[in-house]
This record gives sequence, C-alpha cells and structure tokens, in this order.
Amino acid sequence: MGLRDRLGLRHELPPRLRLVLTFLSFALPLALWSVVSYVPWLWHPYVRVADPGGVDYFLPGMYVDRDVFAHETANAEKAGLKPPVGYRSNPKWLPPPHKVAIAFVTAFTTPPRLNDEPWLHQSFEHSLGIIFWGFVISSVFGVPLGIICGTYRFFARLVEPFIEFFRYLPAPAFGALCVAILGIDDGPKIAIIVIGTFFQQVLVIANTVRKVDPALIEAAQTLGARGWRLLTGVVIPAAIADIYIDMRILLGWAWTYLIVAEVFGTMSGITFFITLQGRYNQFDNVGAAIGMIGVIGLTCDMFLAWLSTVLFPWKRSRKATWTRQKKAVRQPAGLAEEPTAVSKA
Repeated sequence: MGLRDRLGLRHELPPRLRLVLTFLSFALPLALWSVVSYVPWLWHPYVRVADPGGVDYFLPGMYVDRDVFAHETANAEKAGLKPPVGYRSNPKWLPPPHKVAIAFVTAFTTPPRLNDEPWLHQSFEHSLGIIFWGFVISSVFGVPLGIICGTYRFFARLVEPFIEFFRYLPAPAFGALCVAILGIDDGPKIAIIVIGTFFQQVLVIANTVRKVDPALIEAAQTLGARGWRLLTGVVIPAAIADIYIDMRILLGWAWTYLIVAEVFGTMSGITFFITLQGRYNQFDNVGAAIGMIGVIGLTCDMFLAWLSTVLFPWKRSRKATWTRQKKAVRQPAGLAEEPTAVSKA
C-alpha cells in the first residue's frame, strides 16, 4: 500500500488504522496536558507557598510568580529571616488531569456549598433543555426555508440576501433586546440559540439542496411532477442524507452559543455552575464541567452518526467498497484459485 493510500487520499482507511487514529486523537492532547502538568522543569511558572517563612504577605497555598518568590527568598535570607518554602506549580486555572478526573466523579456525589446552588447534573439538565428547544425552533423554520431556497431561484433571490446580511450580526448583540421582550428566564437564552443557528441553517441547507442532480429534477418534471410533489418526491429524498449531516454540524454550533446565551437574564444551567466554581477557585470542577460538555456533545454526535446508518443504509456503501478492495489486494487479479477436488477429477 502506497503512502497516498495510507493517508486515505484515494481509498478509505483500514478499520484498524481508523481505530488507532481515533485513539491517538484523544491520547495525544491528554499526553501533552499530562506532560505540562507533571514535569516541573517543562513550564510551571508559579511557586505554591508551603511555608511563608519570614515573608509577611505570603500565605500557605498561595501562588506566587517564580521571580517574585526568588526575590523574596533572597530578601528574607539577607534579613536573617526564615526563607519561605514552596514548590513549582502550574497556574491555579490549569489543574492536572487526575484532579479533573476526580472532580468529574465527585461533582455528582458532593453536595453544593449552599442549599440554593445547583448540582452538576441539574445544571446540565437545564442546559440540555435550552439547547433542545433552541435548536428545534430553529430547525422547524430553517430547514423548510432552506429547502425551498435551494430548489427555487425565486425564493433564493428573495430571502438569501437579507439572511446573508443578518448572519454576520453576532447573536449575543441581541441579548438585551431578547431580555426586554422575553423576560429574564429561559426565553432570551433560547432566542439567542435560535438567532445563532437559524440563518446559518437556511444558507447551509439551501447550498446542500442545490447539489441535487439536475437530471433527477428534469426527469421528474418531464413525468409531470410540480410544486409540492416535486419537493417531497424528488428534492427531499435526494438531499435528505446530506441535510442530516448538515444538521449534525449545526447542532455543534448551537452548543457554542450555549455559554453566551445563559449569561443573559437570570444566569442558569452549566454556565452558572462554571461561574460559581471559578468564583470559589475550584478550577478542577470547572474543567470537569467543560469536559462534561464535550462528552455529552460527542455522545450525541456519535449516536446521530449511528442513527444515520439506520436511516440511510446506502451511505454504508463506502465500507463495502473498502472490503472489496481489501480482498482484491489480498488476491491479485489473474491469480487462479487452487483447483478443488471436483475440478481435478
């Protein structure tokens, strides 16, 4: 197998290589994080004070810049005072992997500091509700409009110029207006996600629909398909699998607007949890919450990817093609099989 084949330029990668590369995509960043966290001489720009010694403003557990710590140590020694004791450390906002892993587990078992503060799972439940309704409302209007614009040039010229203009306006800029209209609860948060995804949906889906083979549309029109029948019988079935992929990508955009959306009105959801933990300097909990967002997002995407193989089985043809190519490599063309006992006879 040539280098181009190994890189997947012309053919699908072998299943074992895909599995290895998937593992490395997570292992390499984790290894880099571990090296930065556990190798003192690599970075560690701060010193965490263990014993303040004769430095009056040092406190146990305090993070001090290494140059400042060295300067104060020298001053204490010159003055005949007990020098401070500390060890090199990373900034407080970069906890090591094991602390984040512990916080990932204990966040579900450790009660909040105050009775009115939410648990981690409660924060995520609230945020998932905001994501769900924001994306559903956006899709109910964005998907049909995108299909119509991608099919008919009249509607594309009528709608898309304004959408092209509006999509460059940052969704958070409408936060104050959303709060004034919808109140301080979840309404403005959902509206921010709708604004952030709707206009992108229309343009992306319209572009996908335009990739439908024109020969299919012409053949359907020759057979008398018009209007709604043309959309439901030809355009949508031809583009539905690619629209599904677009929706998976657009769902990730909805997640990116979540943290910003939850700031408007009454702060709630995972944003409120992260803000509280940062206020308490519990950055291991902050890392656990951020990691949980990634885990849930990746899990949803993997589920949707699996669901696509059920809804659109013809998309699995690539895997079948790779299997046939692999068999052809193992048995080159023109190589005769061993004669069976019947053929020998």
